[in-house]
Amino acid sequence: MKKILFIIVVALFANACTDGFEEANVNPYEITYESSTQDFNHIGSYYPTLLSNIFGHQIEENLVAESFCDYMATPTPFVSGVNNTTYYIRWNTYWNRIYNNLMSPASQVIKKAEEGGYDVFVEWAKLIEILGVSRLTTYHGPVIYSTYGQAEASYDSEADLYNAFFANLDEIQTVFAANEDYAGMKNFDASYGGDVKQWMKLVNSMRLRLAIRISNVAPELAKAEGEKAIADAAGLITSNDDNFYISLYGSDLYLSIICFQWDDTRMSAGMESFLVGLKDPRIASYFQPATDEALFVDHPEYPYKGIRNGASLVAKSDHTTCSKIAESFETIESRPYMSAAEVNFDLAEAALRGWTGAGDAGSNYEAGVRASFSEWGASGVDSYLADATSTPIDYNDAAYEGAVNDFVSRSTVTVAWDEAATNEEKLEKIITQKWIAGFTNPNEPWADFRRTGYPKLAHVYKNDSSSDWGVIPADEWIKRMPFVDAERTSNASGVAAAVATMKGGDLISTRLWWDTGSGSNF
Repeated sequence: MKKILFIIVVALFANACTDGFEEANVNPYEITYESSTQDFNHIGSYYPTLLSNIFGHQIEENLVAESFCDYMATPTPFVSGVNNTTYYIRWNTYWNRIYNNLMSPASQVIKKAEEGGYDVFVEWAKLIEILGVSRLTTYHGPVIYSTYGQAEASYDSEADLYNAFFANLDEIQTVFAANEDYAGMKNFDASYGGDVKQWMKLVNSMRLRLAIRISNVAPELAKAEGEKAIADAAGLITSNDDNFYISLYGSDLYLSIICFQWDDTRMSAGMESFLVGLKDPRIASYFQPATDEALFVDHPEYPYKGIRNGASLVAKSDHTTCSKIAESFETIESRPYMSAAEVNFDLAEAALRGWTGAGDAGSNYEAGVRASFSEWGASGVDSYLADATSTPIDYNDAAYEGAVNDFVSRSTVTVAWDEAATNEEKLEKIITQKWIAGFTNPNEPWADFRRTGYPKLAHVYKNDSSSDWGVIPADEWIKRMPFVDAERTSNASGVAAAVATMKGGDLISTRLWWDTGSGSNF
C-alpha cells in the first residue's frame, strides 16, 4: 500500500512540475512552425534557391552557349587550346545543375505545397521547372521532364516535351488567373514582389518564346500556341516595366567573376563585327574599350576589340588587352531572363508568319530595338533605326601577324526596316537585333542561331571536332551538347531510347528537333 501511495504522489508531483512546461520553455525569438505557416516561410523559403539555379556559370554557360552564339570569347588556351570553344567537349555540367539544384528540390517543394493545399506555390514551382528545363533541352534535345521523380522516369522526345510544356503552362495560368490577388509569394519573390499578374505575363511570354522556337518544325502547333499567348487577357511582357529579372541574391554576376576575377573571357569578334559595323550605341553599355590602341587601328572611333570564337591561341596574355565587359556589371543585382525587347522581336516574327493578333512586323521590330536601347541606357535610337547603309565589319586579330583568326563578315544586314524586303531578309534583321539585345542571356540567341541561321556569324577558326563527340564540317557550327557521361554510363538504355527519337546519334553534329536545317525559314 505504501508503494502504491508513493507512486501516486510522484505522479501528481510530476504533473504539477510540468504543468505549463511548453509555455515556460518556448524561446520568444524563435520562429515556430505555426508562425512559419502563417507567412508561408515553410514553403516559400525554397524559391530563391530554385530561381538562382536556372542559369549556369563558366563551364555550364560561358564556355557553351555564350561562346557558341558569339557573345563572349576566351583569351585562355584551355587544355592546350582544344576545348568546347574549338568543338572538342571538355565540360558538360548544366544537366547536373538543373536536376540536382532545381528539379530535385522543386519536386519536394511541389509535394509539400500540394499536401498543404498551397495551389499557387505548386504552380509557381512548376513554372520554375519549365524555365529551367526549357533551357536544358536547347543543350541536349530530349530530357527527363514529364516523368521526373517517378520510379520509371524516362526521357521525353522533343515533340512530347513541348506538348508537356504547353499543357503545364495551361494549368499554371488557370491557377494563377483564379488567384490574381494572392499575396503569399510576396516575401520570396525578388522579381515581381509577389504580383501574380506579372507572373501571368511571364507565362504568356514563355508560351510565345516556345512557340516561336518550334515554328519551323511544327508550324500549326506553334501558331496555335503563339496565338493563345497573344490573345490571353493577362498580356505579354512588352514594356521594360514588366521585364523578368532573376535576382543574384547577393552574389556577383557570373560574367563579372569570369572576366574581372579570372581574366578568362572577353568581347567576341562577332560582337565587335556587328556592334562596330552597325555603329551601335549599346556597345558602351556592354563593353569597355580595349587597353591596347594597336588592336583597333582599323576603327579608332570605336576603340573595342574582340576575340574570335574557336581562335588559335598561344598565350593568355596575347588577348587580355581586348575589351572586357562594362564595369557596371560588377555591381548589378539581377540578371535578365525575359525582356520586352525579346517579346517584341518574337511578335515581329509572329507577324511575318501570319499569326493572328501579332500586329505589324516592322512596328514590333522597331519596338524591340527601342526597348533594348532603353533597357541598356543607350541613346540615339532614332538615328540607329534610320541607318540603311552601315553593315557588320570584317575582323582582324591584330595580336597575331598574318590572317590568323581573321574573318570576312558573312553578314551585310542593315538596321533600317525595309517593308519591300522578303520575309527572309526581314527575319534576318529581326533575329540579328534580337541577338544584340539578348546580351548576357545567351540561351535563346544560341537556339535562334541554330533554328534560323541568323545572325550570320563567322565559323570557328580552329575546329577540333572529331569522331569522339561528332564531326562538325568546316562550313557548319556545333548543333548540341552530348548527354552527360553519368547518363551515358548509368542510364545507357534511357539515353539509347532518347537517341532513337532524334535525327542522329548522341553527337554534337546532330540537329535538334526544331533545327530543321532546311535553308529557308518560310
